[in-house]
Amino acid sequence: MAYAASSDDAVRPMTGEEKKVIFASSLGTVFEWYDFYLYGSLSAVIAAQFFSGVNPTAAFIFALMAFAAGFAVRPFGALVFGRLGDMIGRKYTFLVTILIMGVSTFIVGILPNYASIGIAAPIILIILRLLQGLALGGEYGGAATYVAEHAPHGRRGNYTSWIQTTATLGLFLSLLVILGCRVSMSPEDFNAWGWRIPFLISIVLLGISVWIRLMLNESPAFKKMKEEGKHSKAPLTESFGEWKNLKIVLLALFGLVAGQAVVWYTGQFYALFFLTQTLKVDAQAANLMIAAALLIGTPFFVVFGTLADKIGRKPIIMAGLLLACLTYFPLFKAITHYANPALEEAIATSPVVVVADPNECSFQFNPVGTSQFTSSCDIAKSALVRRGIPYTNEAAPAGTVASIKVGSTVIPSYTAAPQASTTVSLSHGPTASHAPTDTKAAGAAFDKGLTDALKTANYPPKADPARIDTVMVIALLTILVIYVTMVYGPIAAMLVEMFPTRIRYTSMSLPYHIGNGWFGGFLPTTSFAIVAATGDIYSGLWYPIIIAAATLVIGLLFVRETKDVDIYQHD
Repeated sequence: MAYAASSDDAVRPMTGEEKKVIFASSLGTVFEWYDFYLYGSLSAVIAAQFFSGVNPTAAFIFALMAFAAGFAVRPFGALVFGRLGDMIGRKYTFLVTILIMGVSTFIVGILPNYASIGIAAPIILIILRLLQGLALGGEYGGAATYVAEHAPHGRRGNYTSWIQTTATLGLFLSLLVILGCRVSMSPEDFNAWGWRIPFLISIVLLGISVWIRLMLNESPAFKKMKEEGKHSKAPLTESFGEWKNLKIVLLALFGLVAGQAVVWYTGQFYALFFLTQTLKVDAQAANLMIAAALLIGTPFFVVFGTLADKIGRKPIIMAGLLLACLTYFPLFKAITHYANPALEEAIATSPVVVVADPNECSFQFNPVGTSQFTSSCDIAKSALVRRGIPYTNEAAPAGTVASIKVGSTVIPSYTAAPQASTTVSLSHGPTASHAPTDTKAAGAAFDKGLTDALKTANYPPKADPARIDTVMVIALLTILVIYVTMVYGPIAAMLVEMFPTRIRYTSMSLPYHIGNGWFGGFLPTTSFAIVAATGDIYSGLWYPIIIAAATLVIGLLFVRETKDVDIYQHD
């Protein structure tokens, strides 16, 4: 239904109340993202503090699992708080979400560690992490809905685009506070107790956010609907039990959010991992370049949100997806060229090839270094993955001992598999409980041969800071961030406009958090699994490209433009 509004709505200055709504909603969401990112940034310290009852590697695995749990439960938070938001109101629901997030984060800062209370420490920590994920699942939909329902017609893209900057700003704030704590004390003090300070500070941020949000009024769209007695009594049933609404939820997920999510995570997270893990750029330098790109690119959230009010949301989002699909490979190859030209030159002049029997090659995804690779193919590939060296595969006859070709040099691998069987291997059947007597010597000879060959072929152990073209790398990273702003800047307004007021909070929150929490949140893990399996440092890009391309097709064919809809509709 078209909106019959005064043309003055789109040109009049923003009122004081509207500025307060945007500021309060955005500020609270920044703080929620700050709380959420703290855990990820301090995973190593948290592993040592709360999972010290097991070995360090297992502790880190548990810490990462707890971090992932926060992403996994976000859609459930969307259901719980979306339902409340559509039944009792936007204001009070996202007031509850920020209280849960802030209090949970503060408790982490005072929670006794494993050494003090034993197994209760990690159990409580994971419960708090789940609460954080649930709260974040309810926060975004509430903030976006609340701002959009306060915005005048013709300005919703601009108003909601400020919400879109909050994840980036929350990440900035968390890194800034952590950095301030690290530089103000010794590493020993930080690891012992200083890591708690960023969590404790959240109580101050919480107080500010709650104080501001308490001064806000309920959104006019919800207030009008409730006064008319038209609010939903069963928003979950209406949203997902009626095909006319469920169809829109599915279109929002697969025709908008899934592609937006992978572009967002590729531009802000995968790019950082690519710099540090694949190109071996110093972590501090890589973080500074990413930060510079984010600083340059962040204003474009508002630029594209405002532009979406003029030409529509769909053209900008679809253009961002198309550009990502078409240019990711050349952009990441260009990043290699400017960040680690020595690696690019070595790949071109002395390509590495693993020659092996495919039947003895296992999946090479080993993110925390716990898997044991014992066949000659596994040993050869894991040695290259560990060094960050790209390779191609060449099939050899069955039973052939694998080898690595570095240019014209051939380094034979070796088999470290035990010789008699007392243990069951899932990939290779029965194995032995003892290794051959020459495994250590064979391993030393293989490592020396590979190291010498890579050195001769000029494969760099790390990126040379003197050869990094910082300006060009930042420029390329900024392009990736601008793609993020194209797909993310207008999407809050579009999601709000896709659903009727009575079920808006519930309906828009679920696809948003499934898309971003699952499709996006697990992108780095999935992409690096592909790289490790294929040996091609760029093959991990196929994951975001395929998802973005599928979203582009579905979006173009089935998702309609929404900028002129009446968001006061109840049905």
